[in-house]
Amino acid sequence: MTENKNKNQLNIELSEEVAQGTYSNLAIITHSSSEFVLDFVRIMPGIPKANVKSRVILTPEHAKRLLMALEDNVKKYEQQHGTVKVSGQGNPMVPPMNFGGPTAEA
Repeated sequence: MTENKNKNQLNIELSEEVAQGTYSNLAIITHSSSEFVLDFVRIMPGIPKANVKSRVILTPEHAKRLLMALEDNVKKYEQQHGTVKVSGQGNPMVPPMNFGGPTAEA
């Protein structure tokens, strides 16, 4: 029985650089017949240009697994911390561009 457990165990390494993470406040998702591409972008107030900080490419099956894992984790988060409110007028899929603060003046 112990041999089966060890056989199915996956050893995942996390480098110090990757462990720091990359902040993203926008995800752009595109797909073809064979893959999903997730581009993670960081938008900053007052800066009209934003760069892709990270790109993840998934097969359709893995994209669906990611979707299910995110749904499960958001549900567990909400059970513990309350409902996550999605702000935005009209389309909740579009992130707010005002960052919730006052408009800058010169």
